[in-house]
Amino acid sequence: MEYSILGKSDLHVSRIGFGCMSLTGTARQNEQIVQRAFDLGINFFDTADLYEKGENEKLIGELLHTKRDQVIIATKAGNQWRADGSGWDWNPSKKHILAAAEESLKRLKTDYIDLYQLHGGTIDDPIDETIEAFELLKEQGKIRFYGISSIRPNVIREYVKKSNIVSVMMQYSLLDRRPEEECFALLEEHQISVLSRGGVAQGLLVDKPAKPYLNWSAEEVARAASAIQELKAAGTAAQTALRFVLQQQVVGSAVIGIRTLEQLEDIAAGIDLPKLSDEEMKILQSVTASQYYSDHR
Repeated sequence: MEYSILGKSDLHVSRIGFGCMSLTGTARQNEQIVQRAFDLGINFFDTADLYEKGENEKLIGELLHTKRDQVIIATKAGNQWRADGSGWDWNPSKKHILAAAEESLKRLKTDYIDLYQLHGGTIDDPIDETIEAFELLKEQGKIRFYGISSIRPNVIREYVKKSNIVSVMMQYSLLDRRPEEECFALLEEHQISVLSRGGVAQGLLVDKPAKPYLNWSAEEVARAASAIQELKAAGTAAQTALRFVLQQQVVGSAVIGIRTLEQLEDIAAGIDLPKLSDEEMKILQSVTASQYYSDHR
């Protein structure tokens, strides 16, 4: 497994991160897949208080508490479940972030969170207040570092300007190259790492039937998937799709939802393959033009 330093932090994260929302098997299956991921060198596990109303954090706390000093745990806050459980509301207030952190610490069975992330955000948020909450948690030793999860350029620019974020989690794949337009260069300039998600585009680049995705038609999606499949020398479809993502220097880790041991073995093995050549990258890039954010400029 390869590792990278996340932004200006001292967090050495595996280049493949485990997206814990995918852990929906039996207790035994979940234990097996997390243990195998750890054995393969994956040390970065990402969850959120939103997932299963906190039950996902509890699961991660149970599975990783005996390995606490060997893993990097990331979680997120900002979405507040309603009292009646009917849904959630966006709440990036200082009061809520501080309270949410305490609950996450309990569920995760830990005294500190390695990376605490704002789970969304808009330009109309009380951004200064939100940053105050993260900075206070850091001063208190309850979190080591913080970041945001956002694809919105206007929000990202504000946090780059005003805060000490070390990472931005954002969707990026061959079928979603929007971060290339502006965000990658901005973050790289400020030594802030990207945590990518959606690297296989909901499986459309690997094994799912083609369907419309973002602004792409089903036919265009199929063409991108074919380009991935045809690079046989580059590895399996999943390996190639993720190596395309990891080829971007600013991407510290590709966070992947892994549901089976077979998927895990395949993805982890791809890290040991050579980088895609310039020619291979050109072939892939030629099937999907760069896209642009039409909103949140």
